[in-house]
Amino acid sequence: MKNNEVLRLLKTSKGQIEGIIKMIEEEKYCIDVSNQIMATISILKKANLTILDNHIHHCVLNAEDSDKLKKMDEISDVLKKVLK
Repeated sequence: MKNNEVLRLLKTSKGQIEGIIKMIEEEKYCIDVSNQIMATISILKKANLTILDNHIHHCVLNAEDSDKLKKMDEISDVLKKVLK
């Protein structure tokens, strides 16, 4: 798994969320807060896609034939949530 990349992205988003909280506490301009929230969402989406990519390339490809369909269904379920 690309753990280092995922951890870096999650730690970055954690720092951004802490910054957003501070911005709200300091009553910063709403649009600036919104832009930071959108940037954080983007980073979290990238982390999620990295995890899903890893799942496809490792968990699905290495699964027993009888489990591959189940693994693909799991990905489909996640993608349905992502695309809502």
